Amino acid sequence: MPPFTSVLLRGLLAGLIAGLLAGAFAYLAGEPRVEAAIAIEEQAVHADPAAGDDHHADELVSRDGQRGGLFLATGLFGVAMGGLLSTAYALLRRRLRIRHDAQAALALSGAALLGAVIVPFGKYPANPPAVGDPDTINQRTGGYLAMVILGLVAVWAGVLAYRSMHAGAPQWSRCAVAVAGFLATVVVGYLALPSFHEVPADFPAGLLWDFRLASLGTQLVLWAGIGLAFAALLHRGPERPIGSEPSPEAIVPARS
Repeated sequence: MPPFTSVLLRGLLAGLIAGLLAGAFAYLAGEPRVEAAIAIEEQAVHADPAAGDDHHADELVSRDGQRGGLFLATGLFGVAMGGLLSTAYALLRRRLRIRHDAQAALALSGAALLGAVIVPFGKYPANPPAVGDPDTINQRTGGYLAMVILGLVAVWAGVLAYRSMHAGAPQWSRCAVAVAGFLATVVVGYLALPSFHEVPADFPAGLLWDFRLASLGTQLVLWAGIGLAFAALLHRGPERPIGSEPSPEAIVPARS
C-alpha cells in the first residue's frame, strides 16, 4: 500500500473531481426542481403578505449566488469525503479480505454510499425549499445525522455477521446472514428515530419525488465518482496484492 500522505492526496483529488461532477449533475437535474419549488413558495408569499416580509428578510443570498456556490459547496464536500474515505482506507486496508487496492477502494466507497446515503434516504428523504417547518430543523438535522451513524453501523454489522460464519459455510448462507444483520440494524434505527411528516397536502407529489431523486442522484454521482477516481489513482502505482512483500533478491542486488 502507498504511504498515507500519498493515499490522502489521491483521496482529496478524487473527492474534488467527484464533487465537481456531482455539482454539474445537481445543476442540471436539481436546479429546475428547486426553481419550481421556489415558485410555489412565492405563490404562498403573495397570498400572505405578512409571510412575504419574513421571507425577503431571511433571503441572505440571491439565487444567482446560490447557483454559483453550488459547485463550490459540492467541490468542498467532495474533498472532505475523499479525505475521509482515504483515511478509512489507510486504517482498514490490511483488515479487508480483498486482494487488490483498487477493489478495496471501490468496496469502501460502496459501503459509504450504502450506509451514509441510501439508508438515511429511506428514513429522511430530502425535501425542496418550500417543504419543512423551520421550528423542527434542529430535530430533523439531529435525526438525519443519527441515521447516518446507524447506517454505517448497519454496514459494519453486516460485515461482522458475514465473518462470523465458519469458513466452510456455503456462500449463500454467509450472504444471507450478512443481509439479515444489516437489515435488523436498519429496522431498529428506523423504528427508534422520530419521523417528520411536513409535506403540505397540496404540494405536487411529482415535483417532490423528482427533487428527492435528483438529490439522491447527486449523492450517487458523488460517491461513485470518488470510488472510481480513487481506485484509478491507486491503480496508477504498481498493483500488488495485500500482504505480498518484495523478495530479498529484489531488495539486495546480486553481487557480481
